[in-house]
Amino acid sequence: RDAFEGLRLMDALIGVKRGVPGAVLPELKQRRVPKKNIDTAVLEVEEPEGSVRSDVSTTNPVPTPPFLGTRVIKGIPLKDYASWLDEGALFKGQWGLKQARTGDGPTYEELVETEGRPHLRGWLDHLQSNNLLEAAVVYGYFPCVSKGEDVILLHEDGSERTRFTFPRQRRGRRLCLADFFRPEESGERDVIGLQVVTVGSRIGEATAELFAANSYRDYLELHGLSVQLAEALAEYWHARVRSELGFAGEDPADVEDMFALKYRGARFSLGYGACPDLEDRAKIADLLRPERIGVHLSEEFQLHPEQSTDAIVIHHPEAKYFNAR
Repeated sequence: RDAFEGLRLMDALIGVKRGVPGAVLPELKQRRVPKKNIDTAVLEVEEPEGSVRSDVSTTNPVPTPPFLGTRVIKGIPLKDYASWLDEGALFKGQWGLKQARTGDGPTYEELVETEGRPHLRGWLDHLQSNNLLEAAVVYGYFPCVSKGEDVILLHEDGSERTRFTFPRQRRGRRLCLADFFRPEESGERDVIGLQVVTVGSRIGEATAELFAANSYRDYLELHGLSVQLAEALAEYWHARVRSELGFAGEDPADVEDMFALKYRGARFSLGYGACPDLEDRAKIADLLRPERIGVHLSEEFQLHPEQSTDAIVIHHPEAKYFNAR
């Protein structure tokens, strides 16, 4: 189910191999595949490919960005983005904290108080005292228009700078990311935000040292935390973008609602359902030049250091996550 289950299994396996008294492997789990009854008479028929636009509004106000082009921000303090750390994603998704399936033992809430938060405080203190965080952002705003499935980024004189082509849903609303921007024929310019954030390479080097020293539990905890800190930094900067565009006042007051994405607009990372083409990272890299904050793009279109994320930031009120296929 998660990396920690694998860790427990390996502990048991090594114990059996070394002849530790009482060491046993867990019983094999029976895999069950549920049967699905498909009524072929009611299967939804996919619509053919084409540029039939969705019903997304084209009358929402276009905000005015504080600048056009890019800016670099370095040395962001942990306290600025630590509040954006999603504890649920860290404790459940990364660290594997969960109540025993039998119902015996501590509840998840008790595990959070006795294990999750104490470990988190210890790791954050360790990161601070050892200067392992190098939080930095490069971001920018660019004028743009849409045409079919394309978002065309413009120079200030109106000439084409580059373009992104996104897939369109074949059913339902037939959404495409391009629909969230003013169409070219409207005569209006829209604005698109791009950002790359990183918590730096030192934390990755620290996790690699733990792995090399066979400290697998510490490795998994620190690696999981580093991933979530990069995500927290990305959420923090997205909030900064909403503020600069003038609609941060629409943000919900409860942080859990923030994690549930109940704010205006959306931050789309490449490789996911609405924008699956990782090669588009090269276009973002050309525009933002993230090497200025120590982030580089590999030949496989992966960001290095690993604890980095990129995103297309869309201000449209109807922009929410969806799968295009």
